[in-house]
Amino acid sequence: MKTLSSATASPESPASALPSWRAWSVVGLLWVAFLINYVDRQVVFSIFPVLRRDMGFTNEQLGLVGTVFIWVYSLGNPIVGRLADLFSRKLLILSSIVLWSLATLGTGWSQSLGAFLGWRAMMGITEAMYVPPALAVISTLHSTATRSTALALHGTAQFAGIVLGSWFGGWMADVAGWRMAFVVLTVVGLAYTPVLAWGLRGVKVQPAASERGAKAPPVSALFHNATYLALAAAFFFLCVMLWMIYAWLPNHVYEKMGLSLAEAGLTATFWVQSGNIIGNLAGGLLGDRLSGRIRAARFLMICGGLAICAPFAWAALATASLATLKLTAFAFGLFAGFMTGNVFAACCDVNPVSAYGLSTGALNMVGGLSGGAAIFVAGRLKDTLGIHGLMAWAAAFAVGAAVLLAFTVRVRFARDYASARAGLTS
Repeated sequence: MKTLSSATASPESPASALPSWRAWSVVGLLWVAFLINYVDRQVVFSIFPVLRRDMGFTNEQLGLVGTVFIWVYSLGNPIVGRLADLFSRKLLILSSIVLWSLATLGTGWSQSLGAFLGWRAMMGITEAMYVPPALAVISTLHSTATRSTALALHGTAQFAGIVLGSWFGGWMADVAGWRMAFVVLTVVGLAYTPVLAWGLRGVKVQPAASERGAKAPPVSALFHNATYLALAAAFFFLCVMLWMIYAWLPNHVYEKMGLSLAEAGLTATFWVQSGNIIGNLAGGLLGDRLSGRIRAARFLMICGGLAICAPFAWAALATASLATLKLTAFAFGLFAGFMTGNVFAACCDVNPVSAYGLSTGALNMVGGLSGGAAIFVAGRLKDTLGIHGLMAWAAAFAVGAAVLLAFTVRVRFARDYASARAGLTS
């Protein structure tokens, strides 16, 4: 008798014949691309005060700057994810870098709110072309023995990119003007594209022919996977907290702590992301190490990380002490990293290899839509309810989502074990 997990997931990757060093070199190459991706999208958040002064943007309009990008980006993820299961993943990745770099340049040239939002939307479309195929490539090249570690290592690029982007945007605004930051980033992205193309030469990153095309499961299959849906709910509320921190903590530090733009951007991101990098890598390594002995190990780490990080997210925005802010921001990032280091590997654990692009893309969409909503709602209500009040509600729902996922996983794996025992005794 097949167990539920064997029926829905394909643990080994079809491209596992690639030498180990080559598979890890691909992770390194994609890490740099993902770093550029996040620097380009994050740099705008550290110049909110300058955009308010130079462009006349209100708090609500500043919230839209983040929301328009993340919603367009998110809606594009499952579409690109489906394409990544059917067509060339390498072509999608390389095209994405070129196009988002051009969109970055357009953002820097914008002279009005409409143009600025239009280019942010274009950046959302073009950056959506990267994540699903990149995650599918890594998941295809790495088996369950190294998948969490590989995905976690790749994921650290986003945390480094957030720190670098926040500092770089504020620094450029102080010394050379905010528009020049976008010009520099455009040049960096276009210059890296041929480097990545050269590095990916000869690497087969598509599913086997029997796993593609008509064999790919329908989109509706995701809605019949209770564990995947509970995982998506948990990721939804993690991203609500993450994006409120990403978008509004730099502005919060600037207004409340009396730091310069560059100092505020660096402080608001360094402590969160340094903790997140450590948690992400440690979580990924533990997920791989323990999953061979405890089948639900990745999910247990996700649930624990989400439940523990939530109160620290609230504390970081509620404190009036810079030292306490640094400590709580680091703790939030650390425990959130245990979830982010395992979430996409866990997604692949409960979905077939022919749906890696779709399932990871849809999961990324859920996180992005929640993040975009959080940025906008925070911008609209920060003067009435306060950022820390909004975060208190988000943290409470996050703990509830962690409990729901833990219950769903317990039911699923208990059923799997019962099925396996029944098969052995029949």
